[in-house]
Amino acid sequence: MAEIFLGVVADDFTGASDAASMLAEAGVPTVLFNGVPEKMPTLRKDIRAIVIAEKTRTIPAEEAVEEMLTAFAWLRAHGAEQLYFKYCATFDSTEKGNIGPVADAVLERCGYPYTVLVPALPVNGRTVKDGKLFVNGIPLAESHMRNHPLTPMRESDVCRLIEMQSPHRGYRVSIEELKERKDGRVQVASRRALRAEELAEKYYLVPDYYEDAHGDLIADAFHDLPFLTGGSGLCGALGRRYVRLHPELRMANADDRKRAVSDSARDAMSEKPETLADEGKTLLLAGSCSKITLEQIEDYQEKGRANLFIDPVKLVEGEIDASTILTAVKAAGDAVLVYSSQKPEEMRKTQTLGLEKVSAQLESTMGALARTAVEAGYTRIISAGGETSGAVTKALGYTAFYIGKSVAPGVPIMTPVENPTLRIVLKSGGFGQKDFFERAVKMTEAEG
Repeated sequence: MAEIFLGVVADDFTGASDAASMLAEAGVPTVLFNGVPEKMPTLRKDIRAIVIAEKTRTIPAEEAVEEMLTAFAWLRAHGAEQLYFKYCATFDSTEKGNIGPVADAVLERCGYPYTVLVPALPVNGRTVKDGKLFVNGIPLAESHMRNHPLTPMRESDVCRLIEMQSPHRGYRVSIEELKERKDGRVQVASRRALRAEELAEKYYLVPDYYEDAHGDLIADAFHDLPFLTGGSGLCGALGRRYVRLHPELRMANADDRKRAVSDSARDAMSEKPETLADEGKTLLLAGSCSKITLEQIEDYQEKGRANLFIDPVKLVEGEIDASTILTAVKAAGDAVLVYSSQKPEEMRKTQTLGLEKVSAQLESTMGALARTAVEAGYTRIISAGGETSGAVTKALGYTAFYIGKSVAPGVPIMTPVENPTLRIVLKSGGFGQKDFFERAVKMTEAEG
């Protein structure tokens, strides 16, 4: 296998596609795996970054640690020179969350003294200043994430967040410290951080990152760390740095990416008309209850596009299922948006049925819809919401994806290595423009 400069493990699928898209946009040929592959498929020879999607954000910490360590070990065994733990730009991890335990375990297992915590993604309004995480200028603990049903965030200081989950301390790094590093090394101002290093104690550094250019500063300052953690912003910066050092790897344009398929994918395409993706239909699915996704659903409805609400009560009580929903979708035409997303006041009513029960039922139904739609000839699947997208990818069963153009920052169009006629778009709830669904439909049609 060719040199793999970066091996990324993400705690959910949309987070993985976010990281992969940032690397691809930087010009790094990237492949995304849905879980640790049982067998390495034949890949393009130009691949330089591997991203593995796990589903560990809300499972018990012990299970998350075991799964993530397995993924990181696989990446090291397959030649990854640098490891990266990718989590959400809103540090979706409560007091009992999994970011701290996973990062601690990697530091301990690999014998690394410290790493960085870099959740910021300024292009999507997630910034870190003076160690505090902001969402569109609002402190995290005061943002919509405060009342998230699965990972409510009640603290904005990243150092405090990690210290709630880890026995190791976190220390802030200012932009000035990043700029004034000596011999390529950041001179941390905190005497306690220096003392921790002298005592061989493990610790975390939290650099400020509130402008896009700060990502490149962080990448230059910490590029030699064997293990880093953060959101997709730093992934993009690491990718840009790598391409600057290896300009021959830059992808010239989207047509080159489309042509550079693996031998197995090329064989598959020779057996099917290249226009099949244009001839198929589009199915849109939304399960996220984030404010941004709700606005995107409303925009799609206001434009007169076909949409269908999945009533959780009817679903749990067995009045509807994936089969009856797909029948209704087919009758409604093309590019139908099927959604279960609800506003907070509606969510409270649904929760009386049992949050875990409802969530599991909705996820399995969304996954079944995607699978049966593809079997019925649909060639474009667009999904909004981390849990929903995870269920979709699991149901479709594809294990590897090449990364194409981005519909929005961190939201790429993906082509399964095993099915090159299919286009898939998966986004986290808080990502994308107001007209995201309309954009996704048009862009996947064009890439087909």
